[in-house]
Amino acid sequence: MAFAARSVKVAPNSATLEEARSRTFDFFRKACRSIPAVMEIYNLRDVATVSQLRASISSQIRKNEHITNPKVIDMLLFKGMEELNNIVEHAKQRHHIIGQYIIGHEGLVHDLGTKDQGSSEFLKHFYGSNYF
Repeated sequence: MAFAARSVKVAPNSATLEEARSRTFDFFRKACRSIPAVMEIYNLRDVATVSQLRASISSQIRKNEHITNPKVIDMLLFKGMEELNNIVEHAKQRHHIIGQYIIGHEGLVHDLGTKDQGSSEFLKHFYGSNYF
């Protein structure tokens, strides 16, 4: 699977917004096709499902949906392809994948209430800032 992702290259320039949009859909398909291999490499079956990872990839792409410059979209696709290659080539560790794509930047929200009970203000701020 690593060789399939390695052979995929993002062209340097999209001529139109429609071409950049098409390349974005191609990248999304390739990323979704690599999810089973990623789950196997990083042993993620106990913490996430395929649909959760697909939704995470989709949300990462959709947070840039307001961008209309094809050159910027090409740059973001290049960065996304590099990230996918790093993940597939096992250049990241399991906790990186879990932190970035399963837990996300908001942290373990459901754990905050149990830690904060009876804690000092310092510990409440510490626990609040300690999540990615």
